[in-house]
Amino acid sequence: MTILIISGTALVAFLLGFFLFQVMRIRSIANSKVRAAQIIKDAEKEVENLLKAADVEAKERWLKAREKLEKQFSLERKELDKQSKKITEREVILERRSHYLTERESALIRNEKYLANLEKILKTKMERYDQLIEEENRRLESISLISKEKAKTELLANLRRQADLEAIQMVKDIKDHARQDAERAAKEIVSQAIQKVSLSHWAETTVSVVELPSEELKGRIIGREGRNIRTFETLTGVEVLVDDTPGAVIISAFDPLRREKAKVTLERLIVDGRIHPARIEEIYNEVDKELLEHIRITGEETTAEFGIIGLNEELYNYIGKMKYRYSYGQNLLQHSREVANLCMHMASELKLDTQLAVRAGLMHDIGKVADSNIEGPHAEIGARIVSQYGEDPLVINAVASHHEEVSMDSAYSFIVAAADAISGSRPGARRETLEAYLKRLERLENIATSFEGVEKAYAIQAGRELRVLVQPEVVSDLEVEEMSHKIARQIQTELQYPGYIKVVVIREVRNVEYAK
Repeated sequence: MTILIISGTALVAFLLGFFLFQVMRIRSIANSKVRAAQIIKDAEKEVENLLKAADVEAKERWLKAREKLEKQFSLERKELDKQSKKITEREVILERRSHYLTERESALIRNEKYLANLEKILKTKMERYDQLIEEENRRLESISLISKEKAKTELLANLRRQADLEAIQMVKDIKDHARQDAERAAKEIVSQAIQKVSLSHWAETTVSVVELPSEELKGRIIGREGRNIRTFETLTGVEVLVDDTPGAVIISAFDPLRREKAKVTLERLIVDGRIHPARIEEIYNEVDKELLEHIRITGEETTAEFGIIGLNEELYNYIGKMKYRYSYGQNLLQHSREVANLCMHMASELKLDTQLAVRAGLMHDIGKVADSNIEGPHAEIGARIVSQYGEDPLVINAVASHHEEVSMDSAYSFIVAAADAISGSRPGARRETLEAYLKRLERLENIATSFEGVEKAYAIQAGRELRVLVQPEVVSDLEVEEMSHKIARQIQTELQYPGYIKVVVIREVRNVEYAK
């Protein structure tokens, strides 16, 4: 019995627990469904919000993209409008040009027709003139009873006799002028020797021209009662020629250095405008100091160029003065530099001291710039100068013997003499006469003028350069180069000379038109 009660109680408890479990399970399922529904509802709301936000953002992007495209389209449209406007303007310009060319073409056609008519008229008139001349000749033959051929023969004979007489008179005049020129040249040579210029014939430039901005300056240069020009000439030691030459005065002096000082002084006075004796003296003193400094610097630069060291300071001044001395149309400093270069190359080949050779070559003519009061040949004077300032005995002998006036004691003396002879054997050399010098220049010019199309030829730089002017209508630009080459080849074949001769062929074309 007890077992049944316990079993019944347990069954009831089991059923009650199972019922409660089911009730709780049903409630849990219901709650889960409610929560699930709520979650779904919340999710739907969130999805709806996201869709709305995405829709708004998409619309904003679309609006921005549309605005950007509209701006770009507007810019492109403006650019297209601008290009269209330019094209329209070009079309207008081209249309105007086309119209202008059409008018020019019509005008040219009219001119051609007019010229053709003129040509016909001219041809007709020429035929008529020929006919009239023929009729007149026949009439004259019938009147004079002399044929045309006979009249022509007599006329030519008379003209020939007259030309012979004129030629004889011309030859006589030329001989008279040549004799007068020879006498004048002889006097100039004598006066040049008296002035102690170391040249054997007249070949220096002795005048300088100073240009004036106005003619009234001539009166100011002369000064009241000539006091300005007298002061200037006394200070500078030159002669000032104030003549009818327009816009210029001439400074004349045998001493190139003195002439250069005077020229620079006068130019500065003209620029300054204050021309009176005190100012003239002040400017001259300034120029004198500056020129002396320039001479020293020129000497230093020249010696530095050849690497000469240990030279006495006074020798720089002598070398610098060579810049203002000319010998046979050639600058003395340039000649001395050329001799120094030749000496350097020859000494190098002979395995000698190139520095000694260069020193001797550069100073071999230093006696030409010495004081004109010193007597003796320039080689002897130069030897005394370099000896005074402590040069090597080999250099002293090379300077003294380069014209063989004393014996040559070393190879350096022979080198300097040879280099001087090479540099001096060009057209116009120091040992040639004036006549031989002129003949050599004339041969140069004759070689150039023998070519067809050559108008003029000039030998300049003492025969070191030949300038040829050609007729542009005969010689073309392409033929100029070939002509210069042919002239140079012919000079090489027919003449003997040291170094080289520069051939310059010039073809100049000038076109002149007048604006009406």
